[in-house]
Parts: sequence; C-alpha cells; structure tokens
Amino acid sequence: MEHIQQLFEQLFGTDWGSMLFVVVKTLALILAIVIPLLLGVAYLTFAERKVIASMQIRVGPNRVTFFGIPWLRGWGQPIADAVKAIMKEIVIPTGANKFLFILAPIITIAPALAAWAVVPFSPEMVLADINAGLLYILAMTSLGVYGVILAGWASNSKYAFLGAMRSAAQVVSYELAMGFALVCVLMMSQSLNLGDIVNGQQGDSFINWYLIPLFPMFLVYMISGVAETNRAPFDVAEGESEIVAGFHVDYSGMAFTVFFLAEYANMILVATLTSIMFLGGWLPPFNIEPFTMVPGFIWLLLKIAFVLFLFLWFRATFPRYRYDQIMRLGWKVFIPITLLWIFVLGTVMQLPVSVQESFPLNLWF
Repeated sequence: MEHIQQLFEQLFGTDWGSMLFVVVKTLALILAIVIPLLLGVAYLTFAERKVIASMQIRVGPNRVTFFGIPWLRGWGQPIADAVKAIMKEIVIPTGANKFLFILAPIITIAPALAAWAVVPFSPEMVLADINAGLLYILAMTSLGVYGVILAGWASNSKYAFLGAMRSAAQVVSYELAMGFALVCVLMMSQSLNLGDIVNGQQGDSFINWYLIPLFPMFLVYMISGVAETNRAPFDVAEGESEIVAGFHVDYSGMAFTVFFLAEYANMILVATLTSIMFLGGWLPPFNIEPFTMVPGFIWLLLKIAFVLFLFLWFRATFPRYRYDQIMRLGWKVFIPITLLWIFVLGTVMQLPVSVQESFPLNLWF
C-alpha cells in the first residue's frame, strides 16, 4: 500500500498525490464492502428458499442455472430474479407524490448500506475505525423508518398508509429495546468503538464472550432485530390477509426490489452486529490450535451465517403474531427486562473487587 501511495505522489505531486490516494483507497474499500454485501443479499434469498423448503420437505429453486452446468441447479435464481425486476415497469399510482414515491426506497436502503462503514471484519479490516462506531450505527439504523413512512404516505393509499403506521410503531418500539440491550454491551466494554468491544471479549475460550453474562440481552437483541427488520413472525406490516402487503403495496419493478434488498441488508447487518456484540466477532471459540489457525474474518462469517440461519428458522417455524401482541411484547416485556438488567449490571460493576474475584465475575469485569 505504501508503494502505491508513493507512486501517486510521484505522478501528481506530494499534496495532490496523497489526497488522490486517500480518495481511491476509500472508494476501493467501499466497493469491497458493497459488492459482496449485495451478492450476499441476493444469495440470502436463495438460501432462505432452500432452507425453508428443506424444513418443510419441499424442493425449492432447482431449475435456473449458469450456462447449463448441471450441479449449479438453482444458483442462477437470484440473477434471474434481478433481471426480471429490472425489466418490469415502475408504475406510479395516480395522485401519488412522485418525488417522495421514488425517494422512499432510497431512504430505506441508504442507511442499511451506510452503517457498514464502521463495521470491523478483523482487527485490520475496517473502513472507518471511529470511536463512536456504536452510536453511528444506532443513528443510521434508526433512519430506515422514515423510508417506510414516506412509502406509505406518498402512495396516496389508505392500505399502504396503514401498513406504514403499523411498521413505524413496531420499529420504534423494538429500537428502544435494542438500544437498551446495547447499553449493557457498552457498560461491559467501556467503549463505543466496535473493535474495542470485540477486543474486550478476548480470553481463553468463548466463556469470555458477552453472550454468557448478557444472555438475556442477547435474546432481546436477536428478537428485536427480527421485529425491526419486519421479518416473520413480526411481519405485521406485510400481513397479506389484513392490509394487502403493507406499505409497499403500490410499488413494482426495481422500486419494490430496493425495499426487498433493504430488508435483507438489514438482516445481514443485525446478524453482523449480534456476532460482534455478543459472539466475540472475529475471535475463535477456543484460543488454541487448530482454532487459532483459522483467519478471524472466517470466524466472523461463520457466526453471521449462524445468526442468519436463525432468522430463516424463525420464519419457517413460528406463526405471525397479532399486532397488539407484538406491541405488548416490546413495551411491557422487553423494555422492562433491559432496564432491570442495566440496573443489575451497574450494581455488579460497583461491587468491591474482592467480591467480584470470589465469583466468576472477574472473567468479564
């Protein structure tokens, strides 16, 4: 990398060369994150259809392939879906606000992509290693609800607007529970930097991961993540039998596909944050060979894949909750539990060192 920087400085001068090098490096890192993410989103849809089909003893996609290669049956399905969406016309309803109608999908997917700027994939692999990374992610993920509200309102449809209101209330409710769960992680790690949060879980084995002392918060964060991404069994915004597919009922073509991409991008983001906050990030489960021989980036990918499998498992298993049940769970169960755990955690952290050392508390504090 230093040789490339020196080449830029020789070609364009010291000042301009250094500035251009930073710009090119940043763009290259952005592409290195966004392109695999979009491919991951596309093939997560394929994985979902195959996993749920296997659980329900069905076949799933098994026809579309690449250049007729027999053993790639079904692997071309996401590409075929993308081509079909691109070819379809975007129909804007009569009376709709055209500007906001087009802007809403963009506002929905932009925060889902921008949040990846501070996500560390390994100690050296991070686009922006800022100290307030956790605060930045909370800010970005909370913006997606505006796209949902605008989509329902701009459509000029009572059914879309009803779905938008239900979705917005659900996302805001569970965002509070997610935030309080992350406050416990912040108290344990004493840092807002995601890299420091992972380093705070280092030890001889997975017993040092925050999953152990914060297991109730792990469950709250996981379930809240399912609800915030409007996934089953919390997909009341898209209750077909109730409000005709919810806030994006009037969208078609690529405009609808962008909402679809945003949902799956948020799923991957929640799975990544769950792995970083509670499952040790890139750390191996045991700090011995052969576990330490596997690159940290691979461990992080395996943990993300496991959490995403839980998302798919939930969809194939649980029926949809009623809207009042979902709101009751968020406001009357999750928020009180997280507040109580914050109080308990703060009390334990204020205990004398001698008391903490007499229990396994010194593993984490």
